[in-house]
Amino acid sequence: MGRSYRDLRVWRESIELSVAIYNLTRSFPKDEQFGLTSQLRRAAVSLASNIAEGYGRASRPDFRRFAAMARGSLLEMQTQLTIAIRLGLAEETRMQSVLATTEDIGKMLWALMTKLDAERRIDAVSGA
Repeated sequence: MGRSYRDLRVWRESIELSVAIYNLTRSFPKDEQFGLTSQLRRAAVSLASNIAEGYGRASRPDFRRFAAMARGSLLEMQTQLTIAIRLGLAEETRMQSVLATTEDIGKMLWALMTKLDAERRIDAVSGA
């Protein structure tokens, strides 16, 4: 890993996704301010925040646990975007693009979690 969570591509992409979610939800109806708008924004911020916090814990098991929480936030976001698409809250092509980005980030998170699991197994075998 790099010297900072900022070196992680998955964190950088999560930040970009957060910006995209904020921009997307600006076009949602005002009556969704405390509904899907708020939920999507919180999940987006939680995604990147959990990656950073897990990295900062400086242990593989903790980082793995926080990566799993980040994945949970990502899955929440995918569900909320699907609902927003079905409700027609914004331009569907724009929402589909954001949804595709969540799929890419999901693959990166899964790869990170798999790597952390493998490193933990190696540590357990080597006695580290």
